[in-house]
Amino acid sequence: MYATERQHQIEQLIAVDGRVSVVDLADRFAVTTETVRRDLAALESTGVVRRVHGGAVSRTRVSTAEPSFAERAGVRNPAKQAIARAAISLLGGSFTGSVYLDAGTTVAAVAQELAAVAAGEPSSVEVVTHSMTTAHLLAGSAVGLTAIGGRVRGLTAAAVGAQTVEAIARLRPDVAFVGTNGVSPAFGLSTPDPDEAAVKRAIVASARRVVVLADAEKFDSELLVSFAPLSAVDVLLTDAAPSGALADALDEAGVEVHVA
Repeated sequence: MYATERQHQIEQLIAVDGRVSVVDLADRFAVTTETVRRDLAALESTGVVRRVHGGAVSRTRVSTAEPSFAERAGVRNPAKQAIARAAISLLGGSFTGSVYLDAGTTVAAVAQELAAVAAGEPSSVEVVTHSMTTAHLLAGSAVGLTAIGGRVRGLTAAAVGAQTVEAIARLRPDVAFVGTNGVSPAFGLSTPDPDEAAVKRAIVASARRVVVLADAEKFDSELLVSFAPLSAVDVLLTDAAPSGALADALDEAGVEVHVA
């Protein structure tokens, strides 16, 4: 296959899916990753795509795009499960404090792991969440649970609004596991919705230790609203090591990066 034909097919894939992976494209076209990177560089030079860590996204990808929880639930499950297991390991088997669980599919995977670890045995872990999904996963388990209310967004099944933010501001959890839609050097952590951003900002401000859960697809993405700088993060749990400017920014901010 000629390079122009391959690049045309890559362009079509990005138009449909919004994003492509270098490794996936190399497997698909039976070429080297270096060849794929040259193809993406050529497409970027024409303004068709924007290269990001591990692949490329469409230039038309907007900062307010937000798939529903149900749409995200089946995406990159192995990566989310690996990150969730790493989160439980980070807590340690003797952990006895309080944990705040943010909304999102990766954080929901942490809730599932917590419930499994505590199955059949009394747990001294106290979980607080504004996520209806997470609350449902932990209800009836051995883990202590406090659910924070508010107006529930249909897209994320999470409570938002002034009531939710005020309730979180009165807390001081030992550890907060926070999800994000984007992680970038200058813009920090970001999400498409202002109400969701306000809740996440309150979580980051309240927690003694902030652990961000983000797979590599979130790297170098900037959504509409920034809710925290990288300097507010203690640990980043991910499935691939950041590189380039993002890696430098994380190091400068003193963020511990753990690859699951």
